Amino acid sequence: MVDKVVILGSTGSIGRQSVEVCRRLGIKAAALTTNKNIGLLMEQIKVLRPEYVSAFDKDASERLRAELEGTGVTVGPPGEAGLIEAASLEGADCVVTAVSGAVGLRPTLAAIEAKKRIALANKETLVCAGTVVMRRARETGAEIVPVDSEHSAIFQCLSGRAGELRRILLTGSGGPFRGWSREQTAGVTPEQAVKHPNWSMGAKISVDSATMMNKGLEFIEAMHLFSARPEDIEVLIHPESVVHSAVELVDGTVIAQLGVPDMALPIQYALTWPERCESASARLDMTALSGLHFLKPDYEKLPCLALAMDCAKRGGTAPAVLSAANEAAVALFLARRLGYNEIYDCVAAALGSIDFIAEPSLEDILAADTAARAFVRERIS
Repeated sequence: MVDKVVILGSTGSIGRQSVEVCRRLGIKAAALTTNKNIGLLMEQIKVLRPEYVSAFDKDASERLRAELEGTGVTVGPPGEAGLIEAASLEGADCVVTAVSGAVGLRPTLAAIEAKKRIALANKETLVCAGTVVMRRARETGAEIVPVDSEHSAIFQCLSGRAGELRRILLTGSGGPFRGWSREQTAGVTPEQAVKHPNWSMGAKISVDSATMMNKGLEFIEAMHLFSARPEDIEVLIHPESVVHSAVELVDGTVIAQLGVPDMALPIQYALTWPERCESASARLDMTALSGLHFLKPDYEKLPCLALAMDCAKRGGTAPAVLSAANEAAVALFLARRLGYNEIYDCVAAALGSIDFIAEPSLEDILAADTAARAFVRERIS
């Protein structure tokens, strides 16, 4: 079990659950960060007593500094600089990357340089720059333990068996619009899209789960985490969200990880690995299950998933453009400036318009990310 953690994005959905896991297990906090939710951050400070905090938003950072004046808690700078400082703090042995979007990339690299364990909940880091990130982790010896329920399941199933893998079976519930046609989803509202049938998540990831873009991003992430080729990964629709993912080994054996849909479980495992501790999560009652179903995706009805899987095969800057354009489009959808089906249209247009680089540097990846966001904003304006 880790001794002291940094939680980047402690006031988001994963961050809040991470704080609760740390409180319950008695894990100390070296640093907490937020975007602008100062009220909740102040409550978390009372619970975990970190030595360092920061707020990404400039106005929120000023309010935080005023709130903590004279308390002895160090308030870092706003923006990316505060995240990087927090991720690099001496004395912390683990960084939970619970921020959303490509903003998590440089702080994650900073934590890797500092040889921390990375409890990785920020999928964009590996989607955009998986080759760079995983190579540097191997070079420094930094541990990357996934927090996504699917990748945590694969990580657990592959324990001691990495050389025996034939196929990864990546499951997804199908979201609230499973089976709907493009015509049926045309009028979907933000309120409908964020109501996931099984999981309680933040708005952005809930929309990604509805479009199945999230599963496409996880497909790319799994390639990097487990050194897998696109043809080694199969996506399965599993409406019950009981089997969080599975692996097929070379002899045909399939090993699956099952559990209730509760993100506290993979968060806790990332902090206690290779040990296990009692959790506060409900237990899975196998006798209460009416059945477990597994279906092949209908890619015509799930164009975002198909697009992401194509980007996985292309590699280069394609995944970075995909991720950034999607992030910008989802934000516009949640702001009611974009229709639900137009999320796909914007991402596909960005991929068709922005120059592709087959073997990008980190600077190329960040430039592609910036270009994709600008493309979506200009397209809508």
